[in-house]
Amino acid sequence: MTSHIIFDFNKKTNIENWIIVDDVVMGGKSSGTFKLSAEGHGVFEGAISLENNGGFSSVRYRFEKTLIRESTKIILKIRGDGKKYQFRIKSNSDDYYSYISPFSTTGEWQEIQILLKDMYPSFRGRKLDQPNFSNDYIEEIAFLIGNNSQEEFKFLIDKIELK
Repeated sequence: MTSHIIFDFNKKTNIENWIIVDDVVMGGKSSGTFKLSAEGHGVFEGAISLENNGGFSSVRYRFEKTLIRESTKIILKIRGDGKKYQFRIKSNSDDYYSYISPFSTTGEWQEIQILLKDMYPSFRGRKLDQPNFSNDYIEEIAFLIGNNSQEEFKFLIDKIELK
């Protein structure tokens, strides 16, 4: 089985293509940031506000269309804060919806395995009446927090890999 690294963070990683998208795009007041830690991990952190119908923060990464036909899963090496997050992918970054997989974090380093075929289409928090992911390519990944609660969050990323 082939393995393809989507992103592997280290102390020299260039993170300028990782972009924060908060609920401010819809009038909310949540705020997220993305930076590189001294240890060389991606750090997505901030505060979720429910004001003005807000309630989410996300960080996304777009890259050249990557063939994933041989892959069945994505492996995330992450360290969360005990909160729930979503991993999201798009086969075409222009699509209005994403395929998502929710996961929980423990506060420790974890290796989360997500089966591509289990990722379901969603738009603005609503599951769409369409088939689960079955495309041959992806060109965008994202992490999102939106648990319907006002909270602070901190999420570390070490590696994202296709298997």
